[in-house]
Amino acid sequence: FNKNGKYDSYILKKKPIYKTDEEVELIRKSCLLVCKALAHVASVIKPGVKGAKIDREAEELIRDNGAVPGFKGLYGFPATLCISINEGVVHGVPSADYEFRDGDIVSVDCGTYMNGFYGDAAYTFAIGAVKEETMELLRVTKTALYKGIDQAVVGKRIGDIGYAIQSYCERPYDYGVVRELVGHGLGKHLHEEPQVPNFGKRGRGVVLRDGLVIAIEPMINLGKKEVRQSPDGHTIITKDGTPSAHYEHTIVVRKEKADILSNHTIVEENIKNKVNNIKFRFNNC
Repeated sequence: FNKNGKYDSYILKKKPIYKTDEEVELIRKSCLLVCKALAHVASVIKPGVKGAKIDREAEELIRDNGAVPGFKGLYGFPATLCISINEGVVHGVPSADYEFRDGDIVSVDCGTYMNGFYGDAAYTFAIGAVKEETMELLRVTKTALYKGIDQAVVGKRIGDIGYAIQSYCERPYDYGVVRELVGHGLGKHLHEEPQVPNFGKRGRGVVLRDGLVIAIEPMINLGKKEVRQSPDGHTIITKDGTPSAHYEHTIVVRKEKADILSNHTIVEENIKNKVNNIKFRFNNC
């Protein structure tokens, strides 16, 4: 969205850039560092914590590992993490004032730049007792991500990815699939061709070829698909105020099966460990 509140596409390179195996491994390293930062977020996010604190810690972790934040300063964004709360879809600015509350959902998107290549991934965290209808939104959005990834093989098209995500979210669940914001190619630039919408028609769009690195990132609303920009000039929120979920992986297209370069497992292990620790303390009260 530009200063007038109108949507502007990312400025992308004109043609997809296919990566060598060596370049893919460098992107993987950047993505794994992203997920290390997200895993740290998983271990510390809770009611009473502020986004700005988590952002500072994530930046320190990234720099301590020989990288720089991939988002900070890009398009004027002021932080390391995009932290989008409840009706926030993406690009939320970490707050030094708002304390996370029981029942919040928080999308955290992170990027790194290391060895000449970017990494990118996102995860939506549930804090405390979240409403079941919102938890279902999170589960469906995460499943939709993997349905999209299943289509990212040689010979398929970009439209096959978008169709898989859209059909899963809209038909059984009647969720709103955001149109204005999309996934993207990734490499020496954070945003490269092709754009990767979360909607589309099967058999349409760019043909997927071996070595194409893309970020697939469903942004799914509990209510309608429409979004708007908040007054801070960065945060995108749902127009109807309903919650939104966002999960993202960076993958490389291969012949038989996409290779996922980011890793949510370490994030989810920290979530599980935190839940188990809470149960242990409760049982020993």
